[in-house]
Amino acid sequence: MSARFAGKVILITGATSGMGRATAQRIAAEGGKLVLAARGKEAGDALVAELRAAGGEATFVRTDVTVEEEVAELVRQAVSQYGRLDGAFNNVGAATAVGAVTDVEGAAWQAELALNLSSVFYGLKHQIPALRASGGGAIVNNASNTGVTGLAGMAAYSAAKHGVVGLTRSAALDAASAGVRVNALVTGGVDTPLLRGNLGPTPEESLRAAAAMHPIGRIGRPEEIAAFTAFLLSDEAGFITGAALAIDGGITAA
Repeated sequence: MSARFAGKVILITGATSGMGRATAQRIAAEGGKLVLAARGKEAGDALVAELRAAGGEATFVRTDVTVEEEVAELVRQAVSQYGRLDGAFNNVGAATAVGAVTDVEGAAWQAELALNLSSVFYGLKHQIPALRASGGGAIVNNASNTGVTGLAGMAAYSAAKHGVVGLTRSAALDAASAGVRVNALVTGGVDTPLLRGNLGPTPEESLRAAAAMHPIGRIGRPEEIAAFTAFLLSDEAGFITGAALAIDGGITAA
């Protein structure tokens, strides 16, 4: 595998599972130095040990991305340890306020926005200056296909992810002159522990139904998302910014 991230420092939130974990593995294999963030310290330390055992370089910082001070400290620690920051993948997200608009409690609505939207805002706010100081770089935000479509029973999640797309585009314009690119992923269903944990009492039937929603006939693999994310974070994607890019098996086209 190439070493296109040699000498580069990449920060990943939601790094210990699913798409974040696969992206960490991909970038480590391509020579990147990783700063990994999540709430679970045990899982974070285990991932760092795995990456180091494979010859990679990584550190873990326990972070609640809904708290701005913790996000700011995460970026400070990245720069303090490695002297620079070259890229970030803002990957944290989950649907927690499930139900019709009329049934969602106000507190659940606010918590959903904090987890899926405010967390990305805090990331961008503190990552962009660090990237600027390093001479530029790239940020990828995970918006999901619900960032460009609606979904019954998931109004709060969809609203937050639509917000991520708008935030991505605005931040890209703000940061362009500093050499910082910002893009969003429009992902379809991806075979992650989070998805499997939400399949309900008939998981295999639910998995087949999810696959059938995608014109390509299956859900995605975390490694596929990781490969695309790594491309967007690399210099090869130097002319791409302000975009919401589908990697969704055709679900939004349908």
